[in-house]
Amino acid sequence: MPTKTPAPGDLEPIERASRDEISALQLQRLQWSVRHCHDNVAPYRRRCAERGVHPDDLKTLADLAKFPFMTKSDLREHYPFGLFAVPRERVARLHASSGTTGKPIVVGYTLRDIEHWADLVARSLRAAGARPGDMVHNAYGYGMFTGGLGAHYGIERAGCTAVPMSGGQTEKQVQAIIDFRPDFIMVTPSYSLVIAEEFARQGMTPEQISLAVGVFGAEPWGEGMRGEIERMLGIDAIDIYGLTEVMGPGVASECIESKDGPVIWEDHFYPEVIDPETGEALPDGEEGELVFTSLTKEAFPVIRYRTRDLTRLLPPTARSFRRMGRITGRSDDMLIIRGVNVFPTQIEEQVLRDKRLSGNYQLVITRSGHMDEMEVRCEVQRELQGALSAADFDHLGRELQHRIKTMIGVSAKVSVMEADAIPRTLVGKARRVIDQRPKQS
Repeated sequence: MPTKTPAPGDLEPIERASRDEISALQLQRLQWSVRHCHDNVAPYRRRCAERGVHPDDLKTLADLAKFPFMTKSDLREHYPFGLFAVPRERVARLHASSGTTGKPIVVGYTLRDIEHWADLVARSLRAAGARPGDMVHNAYGYGMFTGGLGAHYGIERAGCTAVPMSGGQTEKQVQAIIDFRPDFIMVTPSYSLVIAEEFARQGMTPEQISLAVGVFGAEPWGEGMRGEIERMLGIDAIDIYGLTEVMGPGVASECIESKDGPVIWEDHFYPEVIDPETGEALPDGEEGELVFTSLTKEAFPVIRYRTRDLTRLLPPTARSFRRMGRITGRSDDMLIIRGVNVFPTQIEEQVLRDKRLSGNYQLVITRSGHMDEMEVRCEVQRELQGALSAADFDHLGRELQHRIKTMIGVSAKVSVMEADAIPRTLVGKARRVIDQRPKQS
């Protein structure tokens, strides 16, 4: 499989720094960021007063644990600009989340923030093996979503050629890749499979596709999905992490030479992992909820922002910064099915253990009387289309049902379908969960 391993000379000095050097820079920037937020964001200043803490109390990195958390509800409560730390006139750009569960999350950037963002996406691309002159097909959605423009500025900052396709229009996506022959693609993992299916429909093999590396983010995905993407497109699949509230793509990213979890760019973001129930900070290596504090953001600083992503902090490998483990789920999208905690990524892992099944799946949650029921819908690989009997489909379903019961501990109905039976997501994130249970009044 093609790779482009970066040479050590491409690393910035901070990527090779000692832990003491990194910690010293973090403390300096952390003290600035907490004071900047405290002095310029009235709701945060009130929260600190209620907690009995002041920026002067931040003497060490460990002292950050004394300060209050920020949550998504804080951002919605002060919609749209109530948590901005600079006058609106200094804000060079706005982005927002989709707002599917309430008011959208609105964030702002000064020109300096945008410069930092471009630098970090460029750093992420270099970590993925990109070099000046490489062509990058950008299939993240442009607009209020941070993915498209965030990736775009970073592609250009890295000295690469940007192909600003955005999402959707899959046949045009594939035609552009065939005609322009880009080296890299940036896209959600679920949509990359849609693109891969279109290549297969046109009779193209992975060896005929110019892409060497894909940089995938915006939704959780596991090692099974990585293997499926790499098999179907013939590329190295790299994980990039980010979220609207903290910056957008480029908060952390994997290195192509190791592919062992996204490296957190700790010179701009200070990570913690906490117990989701108690809020207590956990030591590195223990799984809990990921929390970020921005160290350099001017317009929209976040202090101890609870991401709801469940992961753990891992020691450095390819860079001097710590890494994130795979996102195993979210503390706010966990499904409780008959008393069992279930995350969609756990189901994905079991689906992809069978090479006859594709990475497209959905969970349909219903309620029968007082009991919740879960149906897992999945598809066979496209090359098996028409080759399996009804008995084969039934057997595949029973095998998956057994794995889910054995490995996760929950009983589920499994429906194995032909390829293309599950609606595709052409823009944005895949809709993995369809919750049809009655809303609680």
